[in-house]
Amino acid sequence: MTTKGEEYIQWVERYMRVPEGDFVGQPLILRPFQKHIIRSIYDAEPRPRYVIITMGKKNAKTTLSGVLLLLNICGPESKPNSQLYSTGQSRKQAATIYKLACKMLNFAPDLDAVCVQKDSTKEIVCPERGTEYMALSSEAKSQHGASPRFLVHDELGMVRGDNWELYDAMETADQAHADAMTIIISTQAPGDGDLLSILTDDAVRTSDDPDAHPVVSGDKKTLVFSWAADEKGHEDDKYWVFTEEAMRQANPALGDFLSIESMMKKANDAKRMPSKENVYRNFQLNQRVEAVNPFVPRGRWMACKGKPDTEALESGRLYCGLDLSKRTDLTALATIAQGRDGLWHVWPEFWAPRLGVIERAKKDRAPYDQWMDSGYIKGTPGSTVDYEFPAQRIIDLCRSYDVGAIAFDPWRFDVMLKELARLLDIPTRADDMKDLVLERVPLVPIPQTYRGMSVGMETFEARLLGEAFRHGGHPVLTMCSANARADVDVNGNMRLDKLRSTGRIDGLQALVMANGVSVGKEVQTEMAESVYESRGMVEV
Repeated sequence: MTTKGEEYIQWVERYMRVPEGDFVGQPLILRPFQKHIIRSIYDAEPRPRYVIITMGKKNAKTTLSGVLLLLNICGPESKPNSQLYSTGQSRKQAATIYKLACKMLNFAPDLDAVCVQKDSTKEIVCPERGTEYMALSSEAKSQHGASPRFLVHDELGMVRGDNWELYDAMETADQAHADAMTIIISTQAPGDGDLLSILTDDAVRTSDDPDAHPVVSGDKKTLVFSWAADEKGHEDDKYWVFTEEAMRQANPALGDFLSIESMMKKANDAKRMPSKENVYRNFQLNQRVEAVNPFVPRGRWMACKGKPDTEALESGRLYCGLDLSKRTDLTALATIAQGRDGLWHVWPEFWAPRLGVIERAKKDRAPYDQWMDSGYIKGTPGSTVDYEFPAQRIIDLCRSYDVGAIAFDPWRFDVMLKELARLLDIPTRADDMKDLVLERVPLVPIPQTYRGMSVGMETFEARLLGEAFRHGGHPVLTMCSANARADVDVNGNMRLDKLRSTGRIDGLQALVMANGVSVGKEVQTEMAESVYESRGMVEV
């Protein structure tokens, strides 16, 4: 006799197609771990109220969410006139499952014919069944009037603390359905006090068999599927987390559509680079650790303190990064060029107002006054940085050297642009002022977002790992490197986190931007694309 779980597996493999990537349009064949999840949910007695699924990134969690969603919209699990929702902390994240479900529908003509997709409101409606699905985010207005029968909380591990208003609103709105179900699918939260950890631990604590897979809570209303590398039993082996055994514990798709070679590269990078270890352990091994580390290990930085070669400045192509910061803080310009030795030589420059420098030195616990006297920081008159000084330096570089690109943060750059125009004798009120400046100064905007900074961060780290820099041990830049902390979004993109950093990081921010524009547009585009998406399984 065919069970309900088996029936649903057959339905998925009959109608679903790979939505994008190298195998786009081919039948979607569920993997054993995905079938195990579906059978455990729908063959369980009693039916679970909550299902928590955690595993490492890139194991097609979003694909599984989309499959379960379509089962409830237009598949055999749909119930007439029911409401379905997915949630995310941002509009983009909330829409991830919606977009994936739409792509699957587009490859299933029989299902697409009975469903209506509404991109403007991120809704899918099946008039034949009366089912309505909508993607919601933290930006959405209160949803206390909703009555969901099926609900997916995507990447709930991103919620810090024990409360999320949208989660509370949706979970108290299901009283109209005795068979309501919530799917929580995510990598682990970093701390025991975060919402996902609390929900998971409550289910495990009440279970008769906490080592089962899935764990069944004492009231049998919660199933917990958890693929995570062991954190106990390997305390004496600090390298165990970098082994294939650890990877397999957290990644059921390893060796299938999740490449072992790709995982080994992440492990090797994390082993050599402390700034990547916590990210690796949280995202790839699904362990409860904060994915924030000191970005630049001092040992790696000091291994690159050799004197920069001025020949690279004279004969190579220059790439610059400009961090304006606030007028009372450091303004930083980092210039890099690749020498004949293949190394990247670095020349940092800093500006700060002379007035109040001693007070700022005491506040930041950094010898700004001494560095200014020694010429490592250029003092500007008054209490704020006059942008004339960095603007003139940029113009001088462009006149004297081969400058390929100057990266800048678009924030507050309008003031700098007018200063450049003034120094270049371009009317600042001219309609084509910006274009005229760009003809003489190769400016490239780099937003200080995860996606905007990701290429620069990866390029900088790769060169630092290879000891490919020569920065001369510049004391201000060295201070910035020691202060820097990296933050990582749900897609693994990195940026420097000014809030979590321990002091000024302006110089390193400028250096990272310079590295980002040094690789060229084609390489930037290639690095920004997800390798995983090309494998035919979607994970965002």
